[in-house]
Amino acid sequence: MMRMLPLFRIMALAICGSGLAAVPAFADPVEMPSRKPGLWELKLDKAGAQTMQQCTDATTEKEMAATFGAMAKEMCSGQDMKKTATGLVVESTCKIGNMTSVSHTEFSGDFNSAYTVTTTSKNSGGPAGMPAETTNVLEAKWIGACKPDQKPGDILMPGGVKMNIKDMKAMRPKQ
Repeated sequence: MMRMLPLFRIMALAICGSGLAAVPAFADPVEMPSRKPGLWELKLDKAGAQTMQQCTDATTEKEMAATFGAMAKEMCSGQDMKKTATGLVVESTCKIGNMTSVSHTEFSGDFNSAYTVTTTSKNSGGPAGMPAETTNVLEAKWIGACKPDQKPGDILMPGGVKMNIKDMKAMRPKQ
């Protein structure tokens, strides 16, 4: 669980970058924009500015919204999404195992060429060494069509690990 939690958080941020981890399953309906199909570069500012690449299309975006919207509903007791002048803001309270995380997430950008996701979380009950407060910034930019050896949902993780987003269900931390 200790090793899986950081990987899960990185993946959740990548998905959150696409707006999917923040799908308001039980808040006022605010439509989250879909990303432009193709290859997106996702840079997370933590742990040496980790960089991932994700291939997506309209069908994969919808599938991820359904899958991770259901996960968010399961893990989060409260979630509220509001449009702002510069994008969207999501307030959420979620539980992963024994850890509770109260987060404020701001999305800005156009989802066609680039967007930024800034998340500040106050954490309690987590594993030893988990900071009480964290801030993560994810910067995403569209870099073109997916590569010939990629299919929608593929993510190239730091260190060259390749997986498909559809495999995330199996990686989900146990409640």
